Amino acid sequence: MLSFEIPHVGTLEGISSSAAVALPGSALFEKHTKRWSKAAEKPASFIVLPACADDVSKAILFCNKYSLDLAVCGGGHATSGSSSSNGGACIDLSRMNQVTVDAEAKTITAGGGALWRDVDSEAEKYGLAAVGGTVNHTGVGGLTLGGGYGYLTPAHGLVIDNLRAVDYVLADGQVVTASDNENQDLFWAAQGAGTCFGVATSFVYRAHEQKDPVWAAMLRFEDHQLLGVVEYGNRYLEIGEEKTLLLVAFAKVPEFGEAPSLIAVLFYNGPEDVARSFYDALFQLNPAILIMSEMPYSAMNGLMNENLYHGLRRSMKGSAFTIPLELATVKKIHEDFTDFVFNHKDADLSTVVIEFYPYANMIRIPQTATAFANRGAYGNLLYIMTWTKPELDEICRGKARLWTAQVQEEFQKMRSTLYGAGKIDAVTNEAVGEYMNYDGFGSDGDKMFGVNYPRLKELKMRYDPNNLFNKGPRL
Repeated sequence: MLSFEIPHVGTLEGISSSAAVALPGSALFEKHTKRWSKAAEKPASFIVLPACADDVSKAILFCNKYSLDLAVCGGGHATSGSSSSNGGACIDLSRMNQVTVDAEAKTITAGGGALWRDVDSEAEKYGLAAVGGTVNHTGVGGLTLGGGYGYLTPAHGLVIDNLRAVDYVLADGQVVTASDNENQDLFWAAQGAGTCFGVATSFVYRAHEQKDPVWAAMLRFEDHQLLGVVEYGNRYLEIGEEKTLLLVAFAKVPEFGEAPSLIAVLFYNGPEDVARSFYDALFQLNPAILIMSEMPYSAMNGLMNENLYHGLRRSMKGSAFTIPLELATVKKIHEDFTDFVFNHKDADLSTVVIEFYPYANMIRIPQTATAFANRGAYGNLLYIMTWTKPELDEICRGKARLWTAQVQEEFQKMRSTLYGAGKIDAVTNEAVGEYMNYDGFGSDGDKMFGVNYPRLKELKMRYDPNNLFNKGPRL
């Protein structure tokens, strides 16, 4: 049911000629209601497609005037539904997707509606790259404001560790820049809790030289080789090679049957001969090679797009896991997941991802240096539940919540044990063990931000006292 009288939208006519207002029933409205996950789609009363920060400001003031619920959509990847509003207003930033590169300063400026493929392709022209995500049709805004992991994270840290500045439109319509030099409190909050404080219309990132191709492989192992893969993952994190990234997954590979297959995605920022040597222990297990080649960095960020396309119902849930990862833990994850997809064939495109991120360059930064509170000497586990039937919505979401809660409980117990034994660093000890972009929206702020929660709560009262931006963790 719409909660707002459409005729009032006429007062938004002051927006620029390049902007638009989409109303229900129009093709434009239908197009911009779609999200990566169909389960996250909600019908707003209207959608504003701004072309500049001033348009965003006018839309925010309009929402304040009529006390409207407001959602902001960048890439539309959030499976929680945080980029949609049921009966309120939506600001869709897709027209603000310009990307420019300053090759001399080695910076990349991206509009709030840009996707990572826009950033990758433009930076590549100059032999540069940014720390971005691992799926290139993700929006820059959500990934950045929630922290941001990617293939270059082991070498250069999180996306927010490479963020130089953010242009924001605040809850009062004011347009400001936040950086280390101005509005420093807001810049601190933007780095991990940014969705709670305004509409980010532009980002400036530090760029890194990337003139040469990278190497990638996707390998499939037999189930009985799980021990060898897990042992390698644990050794891999001990080595901590920053030119690499290892992702292990359980996912359906049609040519190998209906059951989820054991997959490894390998990344090496260098030539094939060096990469093959580094990952030799995995190749010694004689896996099936699904993909293997040198490629541009921009292509690497599209490697997993094929299985993560738009139009299905999806939900993401995640938790940290301590190192070393126990074989028994992975076996239980595999068994529970396999049983579920066999019993719910509609969900057989779901995926479990075990992320082995070399973490040295993340934990060299104190936990309180940014609002992001998930820095730690550990890995991330992610469930990407995927289905088509609406009647499975709660079943799939509920199962992922249950599984991640079990892993989170084990993580907290193991971390306490390690801390008591003096085997854990101070940064990891303060970490929350949960990545907000893995559907942490709607969570309690103290759970998601830990030691940074009190400061964030104070800043929220300063910048958004009426909680206009209420789709993120509760502050």
